[in-house]
Amino acid sequence: MKNLQLKRGKEDSLLRFHPWVFSGAIQQADADLSEGEVVRVVRSDGAFMAVGHYQAGSIAVRVLSFREVDIDDKFWYSRLESALQMRIAIGLADSPQNNTYRLVHGEGDLLPGLIIDVYGKTAVMQAHSIGMHLSRVQIAEQLAKVMGSRIDNIYYKSETTLPFMDNMENGFLYGGSQENTAVENGLLFYVDWLHGQKTGFFVDQRENRALLEKYAKDKRVLNMFCYTGGFSFYAMRGGAKLVHSVDSSAKAIELTNRNVQLNFPGDPRHQAFCEDAFKFLENNGQCSMVNGQWSMVNGQYDLIILDPPAFAKHRGALHNALKGYTRLNMKAMQKIQSGGILFTFSCSQVVTKDHFRNAVFTAAAQAGRKVRILHQLHQPADHPINIYHPEGEYLKGLVLYVE
Repeated sequence: MKNLQLKRGKEDSLLRFHPWVFSGAIQQADADLSEGEVVRVVRSDGAFMAVGHYQAGSIAVRVLSFREVDIDDKFWYSRLESALQMRIAIGLADSPQNNTYRLVHGEGDLLPGLIIDVYGKTAVMQAHSIGMHLSRVQIAEQLAKVMGSRIDNIYYKSETTLPFMDNMENGFLYGGSQENTAVENGLLFYVDWLHGQKTGFFVDQRENRALLEKYAKDKRVLNMFCYTGGFSFYAMRGGAKLVHSVDSSAKAIELTNRNVQLNFPGDPRHQAFCEDAFKFLENNGQCSMVNGQWSMVNGQYDLIILDPPAFAKHRGALHNALKGYTRLNMKAMQKIQSGGILFTFSCSQVVTKDHFRNAVFTAAAQAGRKVRILHQLHQPADHPINIYHPEGEYLKGLVLYVE
């Protein structure tokens, strides 16, 4: 195993067990170090600090262990088994009402650069580092052993997370079934792990969708950036009067309609629109029944969900992202009925809770509405945050009562 030596005084973050080594902290590295290779990180005096995957870029090493261990089958099995046991302990794995959960959440499960989501009998694996990509077959072998009869398939999907890799192809590493129906809190949904965003579904909103269901009774609901319609069919099960799902992607709207039909076939309460979010908020209106379906004509909704994609993927985009969050929330507050409830989210890692709250506060002031916070939301337990890696807290949400 090759060595990577730190500059003097640059070991402090590793002493605090932070799992990243930045390129600026490196003094020198052994010759012919390849991207994705496992390296020993040593102090300026040569003392061992950590072992991890090397990669060119700002984050030069993602730490796999702070002990001097071999990254072999035994290592992968142990880490995956630990991740599974935690999901069993919190009541997600092996639940008859829920066969959908995140099994591995990168740094939160001490496996930086690796995501594994489970949808029924299929585990979808995604690499966010070259090291994890190069280890994919070994990881899949150990994953199959750890999960046993819980899964029949392992699908590898890293085309979008590692687009710079040559000859990158998605595909099955184990099994090969095309069955893609999963269960979340008793509701069914199709997962498009072949072409969908992320691993095919946004598992991180499970608890927040369940909370929305409790507020949905007799409400006129607008689900913006609906993707596969998760919030929409929870609202319908909660007794919503009508549900409108909006997304700019025709593929997302098609999948939303399929998921609604899977759970509520022929239900006239739901209607989907393929349209830009900001344009829709400017043009929507009052509810009325037209030809057996609800339509909007110059009015407002009682419950609105704003769950946009990440507006800021890096710090350089933070200013414009906050302006975007402010504008989006202001438009929603202008349209929502007095006494309405707004679920609003940010999944941008670089947007802190304070950043997001300030953007929403500004939106409320600009809209001229009285607003109270009912809930402060975050990612669920199967998306754990490594206490030494606060950057892992990426999902922020507020539930607001708007007078």
